[in-house]
Amino acid sequence: MQQQLDELREIKATAHRGPSEKATEAQHGKGKLTARERIELLLDERSFNEVEPLRRHRATGFGLEDKKPYTDGVVTGWGTVHGRTVFVYAHDFRIFGGALGEAHAQKIHKVMDLAESAGAPLVSLNDGAGARIQEGVTALAGYGGIFQRNTRASGVIPQISVMLGPCAGGAAYSPALTDFVFMVRDTSQMFITGPDVVRAVTGEEISQNGLGGADVHAGVSGVAHFAYDDEEGCLEDVRFLLSLLPSNNRELPPTEQTDDPVDRSNDALLDIVPVESGRAYDVRSVIEEIVDDGDYFEVQAAWAPNLVCALSRLDGNVIGVVANNPQAMAGVLDIEASEKGARFVQFCDAFNIPLVTLVDVPGFLPGVDQEHNGVIRRGAKLLYAYCNATVPRISLVLRKAYGGAYIVMDSRSIGADLALAWPSNEIAVMGAEGAANVIFRREISAADDPEAVRQQKIKEYRSELMHPYYAAERGLVDDIIDPRETRTKLISALSMLRTKHSELPARKHGNPPQ
Repeated sequence: MQQQLDELREIKATAHRGPSEKATEAQHGKGKLTARERIELLLDERSFNEVEPLRRHRATGFGLEDKKPYTDGVVTGWGTVHGRTVFVYAHDFRIFGGALGEAHAQKIHKVMDLAESAGAPLVSLNDGAGARIQEGVTALAGYGGIFQRNTRASGVIPQISVMLGPCAGGAAYSPALTDFVFMVRDTSQMFITGPDVVRAVTGEEISQNGLGGADVHAGVSGVAHFAYDDEEGCLEDVRFLLSLLPSNNRELPPTEQTDDPVDRSNDALLDIVPVESGRAYDVRSVIEEIVDDGDYFEVQAAWAPNLVCALSRLDGNVIGVVANNPQAMAGVLDIEASEKGARFVQFCDAFNIPLVTLVDVPGFLPGVDQEHNGVIRRGAKLLYAYCNATVPRISLVLRKAYGGAYIVMDSRSIGADLALAWPSNEIAVMGAEGAANVIFRREISAADDPEAVRQQKIKEYRSELMHPYYAAERGLVDDIIDPRETRTKLISALSMLRTKHSELPARKHGNPPQ
């Protein structure tokens, strides 16, 4: 037995070391960590349990029969993050460039199946060169199995993709199917067709980072939710995100004790938000003032900045915040903001995270490009997501809420459990200026002093239909609150809604606008 144990120890040590010191140095030379170094940063100390460390491929041809390294280029298993079980797989770029073959795919399939069965989050640490060409179509079938499992686990367990190297071709679709995508600048790229193919087909010259780098996907395409300068900071935030999420859709998010008083007065809000509806401010300052200890985790901060989506806590309980941001594009809703908000609302609803919506929206962005690019069907995604959500939902109108955008931002009419407003609210079909121009167009044009009449009619419309109590008088707002009591009122409302139970009609699934 001792001889067998010695042999086992040596084999596992070989699997742990990887192919060679030279390969490890090359990985470090690119500014990248090895698969096992990444897992050590992600998981709690000494908590990792590896699955199939001795797995080797059985392919032949093209010299593969002479190269059968242990792990087959992917390290899989489970451990804990903040004491809770998390499953992980990490591509080892030192072995076949992290390319996926039959055995490699089967290891990933196994850990994905285990994660779903155990009801625990799955984190993929991606650093691979796509399908292993030498293994042909079996490698492609391996990707199909991953995509199928990503889809089956969607809304069942949190799935997080961390891009730490190249991810090209069909391989890029797995991260796109997961809940969150993290990327590291300079070392990670994602694209369907690389720069060489783009140049050959279109004649366009572009670098890998220019085509699919972290900043491109975080700020232009919206594929990535977070971008970082180094792997250490990236994996630290993955751990923080996991601390805000439940293990699965049958659990509530973890609560945390806080020293931030429930009844803390939000006096600063009186200075942060101007009463004049046309003046800009950063809604993130409002969020910071309201939530526990001013701490929140913004999602997709660089993409569609006119809508802020963030995870935070109120009285120790996790919430999802959706807020129009007047500092960017006056806080209008457009195609990108609608898609960003819809995805976030759907995630929160899937994982039992209550929604708090802060409304200050002048409407949908007008323009030929918006209409031609489908703002009707794509803007409807946010409407569908809110209407379909069964978690506790509270909306708070800070200032203006005009037209269809007011309805879409979780108004009372589409199912918000509570609709609150500040005394500065202006809820209307459109702004007073636009409304007066439409309603009194003939009267204004016929007047001796059109501008004076126009101003008079604007004032008249505002006093009759846009005063802060108009919506409350008609039951469209449940209460108008002092801004200084915002934190207290939200915590009280969320406590009341904690036992909310709502069921959708029996159906296979909905057919949301695409």
